[in-house]
Amino acid sequence: MFIKEQSDIPPFESRVWLASPTMHGEELKYMTEAYETNWMSTVGANINEVEKVAAEKAEAKYAVALSCCTAALHLCVKLAGERLYGKPDVGHGAVEGKRVFCSDMTFDATLNPVVYEGGIPVFIDTERDTWNMDPIALEKAFEIYPEVKLVVVAHLYGFPGKLDELRAVCEKHGALMIEDAAESMGATYKGHQTGSFGDYAAISYNGNKIISGSSGGCLLTNIIEDANKARKWSTQARENAAWYQHEEVGYNYRMSNVIAGVVRGQYPHLEEHIAQKKEVWVRYKEGLEGLPVSMNAFEEDKSTPNYWMSAMLINTNAMCRQVRDDTKAIYVPEHGKSCPTEILEAIASINAEGRPIWKPMHMQPIYRMNGFVTREGNGRARSNSYIAGVTLDVGADIFARGLCLPSDNKMTAEQVDRIIEVIRRCFE
Repeated sequence: MFIKEQSDIPPFESRVWLASPTMHGEELKYMTEAYETNWMSTVGANINEVEKVAAEKAEAKYAVALSCCTAALHLCVKLAGERLYGKPDVGHGAVEGKRVFCSDMTFDATLNPVVYEGGIPVFIDTERDTWNMDPIALEKAFEIYPEVKLVVVAHLYGFPGKLDELRAVCEKHGALMIEDAAESMGATYKGHQTGSFGDYAAISYNGNKIISGSSGGCLLTNIIEDANKARKWSTQARENAAWYQHEEVGYNYRMSNVIAGVVRGQYPHLEEHIAQKKEVWVRYKEGLEGLPVSMNAFEEDKSTPNYWMSAMLINTNAMCRQVRDDTKAIYVPEHGKSCPTEILEAIASINAEGRPIWKPMHMQPIYRMNGFVTREGNGRARSNSYIAGVTLDVGADIFARGLCLPSDNKMTAEQVDRIIEVIRRCFE
């Protein structure tokens, strides 16, 4: 065993983050306006403006400003469930006992709202062209579970999935589609914004997203009745009465007017942030040429990503031996080869933040017994490890060989180049 030399590459004086907020000044103006006018609650001009701009940017008719994207996804599932199955009895979820098809390679916030509403997630494998839900596997899933009427699709790291194909499969089987566009705000597919293809959609203003409110999100819909219903649910489902009257379960999900001030000040900088993220991604791509690696996959003739997260995939024949359990990873260094664990350790040694690719949901302890469908039919990952020659499903394979690189839009060319040099040393 040997250790590859990195000691002559100096660490950054200040931490280089995976993705962090970028403030511009207008945010403070709108926050101060909320303070000075005393509109510090969940109503106010900032919220009204965020809903207006969010709908326009996402090519939706209506946006509902909420406390976080997960809240938006929850209300999307609730709206879709009631539309499909009717209003449930008190104490029962909108998709109680129903299977729901969900993206497999994503953060668990994409599908937790399905569980909140009593649903049973069934995970659809990933395809290699975009690292998103595989339309062929989705079609196979409908053959296995023809009763399913709801699909939740996420766009990984700001790179759109095959939306026309996914939408066509949903329409063929009479299913509604929810878009989790938390990571893909500003990305387009065939010239149209992600979030505009689903029956419902959710976007995020979390602290690490392409624009940030520190928290917050929006639900997107083209149905005014659903927008009004979501607003009502988000304010504890209060009825229109002089006193507090309640006829259904509600939630404390409304966005604060102060947070909305931050989001309002961020929106004019969305395209600027996307351009900066793209510059980082392109510099990685060009700087890593000649190595046995590739960057995030997308359909260049159809998609324009927002490049929120620069991610890298190591070629199969360039992987050293790596094994992971549920919390730790070990590897054996090899000349000319590397693995995500080695590269992430090397990046961390110079005070920069990287991260493994999202671990697929069907491999998570909480969901290992849930259904999982590949394009070949019912499937299951063989292991959480990577050993050359072992055939894994697509999501497990990308997880085994992939990693997220520091992708902050404030990174300098010198910082990106230093990280590239660290990665190159790992393959020596």
